Amino acid sequence: MNIRARRFVSFWRDQGTAAVIRLLRVKAGNAIAGRPLFNPLDDAADARVSVARMISKRFPALRPIPTYFIPKPSLRRVSLITDSIGPSSLFGGVGTGLLLAARLANRMNATLRIVTRTERPSPENAGQILRAYGIDLLHEIQFAYVPEGGVSPDDAGPPLDIHSEDIFITTSWWTTAASLSGIPSHSILYLLQEDERMFYPFGEDRFQCEQVLRNESIRFLVNTKLLYDHLISSGLEHLKRTGQWFEPAFPPSLFHRRTRAGGKRRFFYYARPHNSRNLFHVGLAAIDRAVNEGILDLDHWEIFLVGKDIPPVSVGSSGYEPVRCEGLQWQAYADLVGSIDLGLSLMYTPHPSYPPLDLAASGAVVVTNKFANKISLAGYSPNILCSELQPDALVDAIRTGVLLAEDDEARERNFQANRLSADWADSFESIIASLTAED
Repeated sequence: MNIRARRFVSFWRDQGTAAVIRLLRVKAGNAIAGRPLFNPLDDAADARVSVARMISKRFPALRPIPTYFIPKPSLRRVSLITDSIGPSSLFGGVGTGLLLAARLANRMNATLRIVTRTERPSPENAGQILRAYGIDLLHEIQFAYVPEGGVSPDDAGPPLDIHSEDIFITTSWWTTAASLSGIPSHSILYLLQEDERMFYPFGEDRFQCEQVLRNESIRFLVNTKLLYDHLISSGLEHLKRTGQWFEPAFPPSLFHRRTRAGGKRRFFYYARPHNSRNLFHVGLAAIDRAVNEGILDLDHWEIFLVGKDIPPVSVGSSGYEPVRCEGLQWQAYADLVGSIDLGLSLMYTPHPSYPPLDLAASGAVVVTNKFANKISLAGYSPNILCSELQPDALVDAIRTGVLLAEDDEARERNFQANRLSADWADSFESIIASLTAED
């Protein structure tokens, strides 16, 4: 395909069929009048778009979810709206959303529906999480795929059937924003599991996020009191009225120490190079130093990089290549975490994130970082060590972590002092009770 043809196809995809017809009419008029068929000035004029179309193209995930109302069904529904329930998406926040939606649906004697926006939902992946946590739904689960936008702003995708008594749990500011245009705001529960403004530099994306977080017509369910307190202190004071918080749970049936017969001790690093807040290169640099300085002695320690899109990398002057673990199913992840002695998991935001809590719940020692009001996580477990985000401080924290991980008695004593919730039913009880009391 030549350059001119590629330009035409690109224009068609970006502007839509109507714009192509207008363009061809102009070209035909030029040809009849004897003017050049492809005039750069004409092309520029034809490429002009409305402000609404320009904004829609810039923020495709915010295009309104098309909806239509249906008569009252025999059962109420709880719909979870999320990007994906693919294997790489299920850990942490999305899994929490699914567990909350499932428990709320059962309490309301309602149907659970999972609505995805970036890829088609996988019933098997949903079943994997529910089975891992021992949840049996009262009614058959439903699935819907409503893409966040087609190849042009005019392509809204298939509509979603809704009823005024449905409950919708959104899982990000963008799924919330896309829902607000077609779904009554009183029906929306925004499951907020991070200060999502921190995903972006100061600019339009952050501004759009801030507008959703300041919306006082929806209800917020905030993952951890630590994050709840930070959000309020950062200016979102309406959360005192519109928000509730809960603490995550780590059932011992899933998160427990796995017995290993001998072998080296295991070091876990939460590695997500495309999630800037996880400080991938900062953590790698600390591990590299720890290996070179003999803190992590490779004769006694094995290193695992666990995450997504992990590049091949060697650490230490000897060129040691860590084990890379990606795409783990839920049970396989829990089994791996239960075999770990020491972990490093960084999160450059106020939320503790899940890996440090997963590791501590499974008997490991873990090093993470301080940020804002995240000064200490000892309230969850004395085996979680919070470090300043300075190279020397991180290396020193790994050194302290190694000593504690190798002291089996102290480590076990700290583990017994854990205050992590062990039951999601308890964690969600106050939220679900308040939501069902409204009915």
